Amino acid sequence: MKKIFNQKLSWYLALPIIVINGWALLQIFQYFGRIITIAVSATLLSFLLDYPVFFLQKHKVKRPRAVILVFLVALVIILVLGVILIPLLLEQLTGFIEKFPSWLASGNQQLESFDQWADKRKLPINLTVWTNQFTENLYSQLQDITGEIISFIVNTLGRIFDILITIIITFYLMLHGDSLWDGIFNWLPNHLEVYVRKSLRQNFQNYFIGQATLACLMGVAMTISLLVLGAPFGLLFGIGIALMTLIPFGTALGVTLVSLLITLEDFWLGIKVLIVIVLIEQAIENFVAPRILGGFTGLNPVWILVSLLVGAQVWGVLGLLIAVPIAGFVKNTVNYLRYYSEFN
Repeated sequence: MKKIFNQKLSWYLALPIIVINGWALLQIFQYFGRIITIAVSATLLSFLLDYPVFFLQKHKVKRPRAVILVFLVALVIILVLGVILIPLLLEQLTGFIEKFPSWLASGNQQLESFDQWADKRKLPINLTVWTNQFTENLYSQLQDITGEIISFIVNTLGRIFDILITIIITFYLMLHGDSLWDGIFNWLPNHLEVYVRKSLRQNFQNYFIGQATLACLMGVAMTISLLVLGAPFGLLFGIGIALMTLIPFGTALGVTLVSLLITLEDFWLGIKVLIVIVLIEQAIENFVAPRILGGFTGLNPVWILVSLLVGAQVWGVLGLLIAVPIAGFVKNTVNYLRYYSEFN
């Protein structure tokens, strides 16, 4: 009993130190944000590209050759997709921004017609006042979001030097990353070094490869279904939902937003789109996602939301992408240290 009390007391005493260290790390991240962003982006890319490298190594291709081959193929794919998709997406995004005011006007007309129908039948429904305020807020929010997206794309394209450095570091990590990680992990005790190596790789690789696979499936399925249904800006909305899939709970938000936007222009088309893409989303989430992700993080949904909020506050878009695997790694490591201290 005394031993358990001492263990709990040590954890309570350590909590303020952890909070102070976390605050200090936050200040460091904000000060060296650009450098850390490049390093983290390169590390994530090298993690993801390690899977095809390992696959080639299993087929008796030496690692340097496998790294060069995978790296070149990845560059070609990114360049081709960028040349083909980015101009189309920017064109559709510009068209969407131009047409959105008319969509809002169409949505208001539909709601006014519904109010008139309700008045004739003496139903106590009046949506006009509420919807006018809602659509004004929605318009301003979407203007801010689209402006941020365009500025993000322009800034990303403008930072050619950062992109080149990220590519170079990614290639270096793919070739010599093991020796770099060895130097870092050697500072840890032997038992913790083995666990941290395994846990980091599992959390990041499994999460990002799983989320990227789901995003690709979701993007292809949503884009095709939207184009078949004749929805406007099908490519933009389909890829938008795919990008939202990279973030936990993002798919449902993306599906709801796309359905709402299409409903503003054409109510019945919006309903059809909602039914079809919800069915697709549920099929992928219930039958494909468990096989790919397997709930590996073990995090409570509340903690996932908290980690996303913290990640967005610290690192913006990049923080949203890495928040969940970091939270899963921290949780698993804390549990491991607790069990290790109890049994040793």
